Amino acid sequence: MTKFLSISDAAKLLSVSVSTLRRWEKDGKIQPATRTSGNQRRYDPAQLLPHRDKQSDAKRKTIAYARVSSRDQKSDLDRQAKMLELFCSANGWKFEV
Repeated sequence: MTKFLSISDAAKLLSVSVSTLRRWEKDGKIQPATRTSGNQRRYDPAQLLPHRDKQSDAKRKTIAYARVSSRDQKSDLDRQAKMLELFCSANGWKFEV
């Protein structure tokens, strides 16, 4: 069974204010909330974050980024790249450096 969120919990999930969430609902940017018998809004997390269901973890790729200030630090750059590769591999992520 899906747990529905209160308006404040839904706003926290999306990192927006409660007012923004109400405005998005009014403007049709998000699905209308289900109303309780006390007329309080309840949001389905699957409708608020549909992109999480569409993109599975198997298709995701982590981008590892390394940089140095100058060409003199080429060895530091190589060392950073290797550390990033080890970290991503250890976590089982698909990645690109």
